[in-house]
Amino acid sequence: SPAGMALSVLVILLLSVLYEAVKMGKAVLLRRALLALPRSLSQEALSEPQEGDSGPAQGSPWLMAFPASFPRWFWFHVGQTLFHVVQVVLGYMVMLAVMSYNAWIFLGAIAGSTLGYFM
Repeated sequence: SPAGMALSVLVILLLSVLYEAVKMGKAVLLRRALLALPRSLSQEALSEPQEGDSGPAQGSPWLMAFPASFPRWFWFHVGQTLFHVVQVVLGYMVMLAVMSYNAWIFLGAIAGSTLGYFM
């Protein structure tokens, strides 16, 4: 039906916009992660807790293997990983929709990608 097709095109357009937004968010997070890295990239500087942080938890050896609070760059890396997974999933969803070989769906994906990049 025409209403179903219009809704499908709108959903694909929004997925394409979201894909571009996630891609941009990933780039912003990468910039913040690079700024959070210590100037010295020695192993000690990467594993040391920041000033004011507590040391490893006392008790079991398992807890002592991990610092009580991870450095900031680690959390940025976790965020980048999650953004990457979302970006890949959205990309495959849009690709599968385009592979339906429907011209309107294809135009919705192109328009959404264009609009998402423009924003």
